[in-house]
Amino acid sequence: MPIKKLSVRNVRNLTDVSLQPSSHINIIHGANGSGKSSLLEAIHLLGLTRSFRTNKLNHLIQAQQQSCMVFAQLDAMGTGAVQPVGVERTLEGDARIRYAGDNIDLTTLAELLPIQVINSDTFQILEGSPTIRRQFVDWGVFHTDPSFIRLWRACRRVLKQRNSLLKCGKIDPNIRKVWDREFINYSEQVNTLREAYLALLKPEFDAILDDLLGGLKIDLRFSSGWDKKRSLDQVLEDSFERDLRQGFTSAGPQRADLRVKVDGHNASERLSRGQKKVVVSALKLAQGALFYKLNSRACIYLIDDLPSELDRHHSQLFCNYLEKTVNQCFITCVDKASLSGFWSEQTDLCFLEVQEGALSTG
Repeated sequence: MPIKKLSVRNVRNLTDVSLQPSSHINIIHGANGSGKSSLLEAIHLLGLTRSFRTNKLNHLIQAQQQSCMVFAQLDAMGTGAVQPVGVERTLEGDARIRYAGDNIDLTTLAELLPIQVINSDTFQILEGSPTIRRQFVDWGVFHTDPSFIRLWRACRRVLKQRNSLLKCGKIDPNIRKVWDREFINYSEQVNTLREAYLALLKPEFDAILDDLLGGLKIDLRFSSGWDKKRSLDQVLEDSFERDLRQGFTSAGPQRADLRVKVDGHNASERLSRGQKKVVVSALKLAQGALFYKLNSRACIYLIDDLPSELDRHHSQLFCNYLEKTVNQCFITCVDKASLSGFWSEQTDLCFLEVQEGALSTG
């Protein structure tokens, strides 16, 4: 079980909240504005040092306070060895991360707590920019291949340097050749890892989608960010004059995209709101299933307002799937009854009520 104990201090209206969550399913219910989503936000802060709702710390940190803190007892590897982990953020932007008595960096923290969020913003996987879909893919590659973060950072560094040269307007051909060679090297490695990950993800996604929305066929296609009929070297050469005029590199892994289609059309244009929620949820759930298969570890799922956009039948199918997984889930809803009656007696289930920033069991 990832989180055994959780303490939250000064996150929005959660002044001082402590709980011992279920190892499996936690239903957090209460009126709008009571603090349900803030509790999910606090867990996200614990895993990534930031909110999934805002980039502004003065919105995240409780009014009149200088900092917020989230602390947990964590069985990160699922071995029964529990260690303390804590994250503190200040209004000045400082972040302090501690695990097992030592300071750690964000990369190490993200490896310890693989967190998946399903909320209204998750629709952006279908409706948003390619950047969001690249982030979705890269979460999976990061947790699949230890070399990815090094290659990704190196690729970004070289791309930044190449773009700086393009903005200068004139580039020495020999210097350009050096940076192009570096960019091609890292780009091809990043692309190979992304393609390999999606090849593993697709069967997981197809199986989960069939469980949740049988009969709907979704096609996942990955675009590398350049014309794969030609080498990246040739693409960069052919686009150089245009890149020079524009001042940035127009081809490469920074332009990659995940195409989600139904009947040959973009899924965002053909699916109903409820179908979209099931599809994006299936993508996120597939990542958790693949993560467990590859690492023998569970994810932590933060699911905000699960019943929203879903009828009772599809809510039940969603819950039945979660029940079959080993993931630790924190699920919010307004009405407790909307998620009652879906669970077997054997499920480790906890109902938590939030009222004006205070938490009670029931």
